[in-house]
Amino acid sequence: MFKDLVLKCRSYRRFYQDVALDNKTLRELVDLARNSASAVNRQPLKYLISGSPEKNALIFSTLHWAGTLKTWPGPVEGERPSGYIIILGDKEIGAGFGLDPGIAAQTILLGAVEKGFGGCMLGAVDKDNLRQLFEYSGRIRNCAGRSARQTEGKDHPGNMTPADSFNYWRDKDEGHHVPKRQLKDIIVAEY
Repeated sequence: MFKDLVLKCRSYRRFYQDVALDNKTLRELVDLARNSASAVNRQPLKYLISGSPEKNALIFSTLHWAGTLKTWPGPVEGERPSGYIIILGDKEIGAGFGLDPGIAAQTILLGAVEKGFGGCMLGAVDKDNLRQLFEYSGRIRNCAGRSARQTEGKDHPGNMTPADSFNYWRDKDEGHHVPKRQLKDIIVAEY
């Protein structure tokens, strides 16, 4: 059921690094994004995919994880993603990319959940360093990164009360808590 996919689609930040994620699976996820909506059907998005441990290490070095957790540098060795999909935008097709990267990213993550794993959207990427490491065309702009392969049981979504902060946090057992605004607090009008 679609609702189950959405509820399982969390921002996972620890992964089974030793479980390989092959490029065939990554291509299948990109194909889902390719078939999703695109503004004016321009389809300006391009993708860099990696299931290679060596290339994954290079990608990981360009990422910044969990912005509100100032002292957490991201997943430790052994808990890092075993695959990446980097969403790029081709400036020759369009100067701006609008909602397309978000639509593609969510489609990819929902597809990942359907396959039994998860990921995390990462907007905090050292884009210049990534471009230099992978030497792709200057006409291509980084939109966002995606990582895949979840570590089970460490993510705890929950409802916020009006007094709570929206900031996520980690407990003493390294469980990741992600408070969500309650439905009654986000519907501004109902007719």
